[in-house]
Amino acid sequence: MSSSHEILCINKDDRQNPQERITHIGGKNSSGTRWKLTLDEAIRSIEKGEYAFYVYRGGSKVDVIISTSRSGRKYLKTKNDGEEPNNLLSLPECT
Repeated sequence: MSSSHEILCINKDDRQNPQERITHIGGKNSSGTRWKLTLDEAIRSIEKGEYAFYVYRGGSKVDVIISTSRSGRKYLKTKNDGEEPNNLLSLPECT
């Protein structure tokens, strides 16, 4: 069974460009220490069943899933994301 982790921040190639890819996701462990994974590490861990991720939006827990772009590249998004707003892209920058 996978362990579930809240995503609290992201890094993007170009923070100001909404079309740029997320490169990293991050959060905090139950001990208070910070964690940070590359996008590829996060996708592999979901596919292997090691980790599951979520965000809180509007007081509700929203699961993060893997999707595939038209060009065949995998990326992360939240289950209820349509085109806009993107719950992951609205998170603050990881430091």
